[in-house]
Amino acid sequence: MPTQNIDDYEVEFTGELLEGTKQWGAYISIYAPSDNPMHMTHIYLKRRVSADLTFSDQHAAEAEAERAALIILNELRFP
Repeated sequence: MPTQNIDDYEVEFTGELLEGTKQWGAYISIYAPSDNPMHMTHIYLKRRVSADLTFSDQHAAEAEAERAALIILNELRFP
C-alpha cells in the first residue's frame, strides 16, 4: 500500500480488485498527528473514492486515489 506524507498528514492510497469483477477501485485513508508522537490519529477511515469509476489495473486505481487524496486534503486544510 503506497504511503505519502503531505504536510503533517500521512496518506495511504491503494487500488483494490473489486469483488466479483476484473475491475479495480481507488481507496484512501488519511492520518494526522496526535498528542502522542508515537501515534497518528485516523481522521479519514479507509474508503473507496471516486465510487462511480472503475479501473482496468491497480496502477490506474492508485493514481486516482492519489488525485482524490489531494482534493480531500485541501478541503481538510482550507475548509
